[in-house]
Amino acid sequence: MKSFRLELLLFISALIISTKTMSAEKDLYDFLWLDPDKKVYVLQNKIHKKEHTFYANIGVGTENSSSFQETNLLHGNIGYFFNEEWAIESFYSKYKNKDNDALENLKRLNGSIPFIRKANYNMGLLISWSPFYGKINTFNKIFYFDWSIGLGIGKIETESNAQTVANPTTADIYKKEKYTTYLGKSEVTFHANKNINIGIGVILNNYNAPGPTVSNKEGANKMRSNLDTLLTVGYSF
Repeated sequence: MKSFRLELLLFISALIISTKTMSAEKDLYDFLWLDPDKKVYVLQNKIHKKEHTFYANIGVGTENSSSFQETNLLHGNIGYFFNEEWAIESFYSKYKNKDNDALENLKRLNGSIPFIRKANYNMGLLISWSPFYGKINTFNKIFYFDWSIGLGIGKIETESNAQTVANPTTADIYKKEKYTTYLGKSEVTFHANKNINIGIGVILNNYNAPGPTVSNKEGANKMRSNLDTLLTVGYSF
């Protein structure tokens, strides 16, 4: 009987200690799943720290603003993280344009040429915010990733046939133009290891530019948009 009482006392003591331990862990991590007023700030340890690090990326992509061009690009950027979430970044993109099948068919069937504006290069400076991070377990391997959002300003050089396209008696001539762009960027970065990463992202360029000239009157300015999709490989240090 004494042995049973001793075992019962040990069991109750272990239960009390276990309950206190679970309560302490719950308070530490703020894990009260059924209470909507509770906020969970940390779900996992962060493996790849970014604070006070430099990074550089290079990659390729496509530009998707013209219905009559196939446009590929080379892209590079460098940046610096002030802390875990905020960074400053500069970039440069060089475009290569080619007439697509839609334009070739239009020339061949109708003998007409549409208004076209091509991008030559784009550069900019932006502030990047990276509040989101996580990990994915695929094929028994864990991949860590970050998701960043950026805003900035830049300069884009284009060329267009705006001054000649409306005059059928004039040869089609492209003239270079430069505009200030307002930039938005979103990118998901997968970490291969401590230093090397792979990025998938988009850059949206917004700028005011005129339409084609008709009867010697320049078309009204309106907001134009270019959307670049990117695949990059980067190194951080």
